Amino acid sequence: MVMNIRLFLTSKVWKEDKYYIAYNPELDVASQGKTPEKAQEMLKDAISLFIETAKEMGTLNSILREAGFVKKEKRWVSPVISFAPLEMTV
Repeated sequence: MVMNIRLFLTSKVWKEDKYYIAYNPELDVASQGKTPEKAQEMLKDAISLFIETAKEMGTLNSILREAGFVKKEKRWVSPVISFAPLEMTV
């Protein structure tokens, strides 16, 4: 039986040269596209491939735990990630 997992993830999108980069900090997965929307779409594809490969290898549960997810009542609860400006003088 194929079991779907619903994950609530975050993404950060920024422009580098001609492309937009979309990054997911929970799973440390990134992708790119010519528009922010395309970068997000490609990130979803990259995360799907990452999750499917982890399922096939039998490592998904440990990857999710390591990323801060907690399994509660047969579903994975996302870690709380916050982004805030950080000003530094170095």
